[in-house]
Amino acid sequence: MGKRRRTIHLPGVGHGEQPIPLAVRVGNVLVSSGISGQDPATGSLPDDPAQQVSLIFRHVRDILEAAGGTPDDIVRLTFFVKDRAYRRFINAEWVAMFPDPEDRPSRHVLTYDLPGGMLVQCELWAVLPSADEER
Repeated sequence: MGKRRRTIHLPGVGHGEQPIPLAVRVGNVLVSSGISGQDPATGSLPDDPAQQVSLIFRHVRDILEAAGGTPDDIVRLTFFVKDRAYRRFINAEWVAMFPDPEDRPSRHVLTYDLPGGMLVQCELWAVLPSADEER
């Protein structure tokens, strides 16, 4: 019997030495672990919250692509922010990724005391098309 669970990893982005995948796909459901604004080129977190948010949205796209999906498959994004003022950076990327106000996934933003230099973190839920569905 084959594995049902497929783990998703991105080069240079992850949870350090922790044995945690960035995301997992089971069937057509994709769920992420915490996605940070880690710079894959350096492995570090930028000091700028806008840059962390931009990198998070890039990682979301890359995770979806690695899993066989697109942003159209997202059903929910949950953001954890150290400061609610960072919502403006999320909103700018949000509107760029989802320009149609009638075709956006659900979203929730929570203020949270994130560790280290992490200013923003995201969790992703997506329902990907099955093999017999057309895009």
